[in-house]
Amino acid sequence: MKHNKEFCIVEYAPEEYTKHYIVQALFKLMSAYRYDKINVTDIAEKAGVGRATFYRYFKSKEDVILFYFEHNRKQFVFGQHFLPRCKEDYVKVVTHVLTLFQKNKEPIKLLRKARLEYFYLDYLNKNFIATFESEHPDKNQYAPYLYSGMLYNVSMAWLDRDCKENIHDIAEMIVNAIYFN
Repeated sequence: MKHNKEFCIVEYAPEEYTKHYIVQALFKLMSAYRYDKINVTDIAEKAGVGRATFYRYFKSKEDVILFYFEHNRKQFVFGQHFLPRCKEDYVKVVTHVLTLFQKNKEPIKLLRKARLEYFYLDYLNKNFIATFESEHPDKNQYAPYLYSGMLYNVSMAWLDRDCKENIHDIAEMIVNAIYFN
């Protein structure tokens, strides 16, 4: 993926499109069938690719879900233009996270319906741990789990309410729970 900063255009390589089609195919199938009844052949056919193409990019349908989260994390990181320095900055970051979550609520609902929301929690844990190791190595080793657990639980409860409450209010609640200054 290349970003042309002059015109703010995102250019994708052909393999990125193929991966996107595979991700979309899995979620479309999940909206119609139980996850455990979906196989790689079904996904490949729905995506308009061969099984070999599927396996060129993914080892399993679980890898498709992990790619989905990683792709969204990259979008989030690309959208961040500053390092948070105060409480209001953290509210902006959490608001951005929740906005991305809300935009992706349908696929996450499908994961929840299939009882696969643990992929989201595992992904949050992994990324909070990496962030804390690189940016806050002196913090308590359990702090990343506190942050990821809170974000996971609040976002799942918010999802169960169809993300109807105001994003900024939810973001402020989360930051107020962890920001002590």
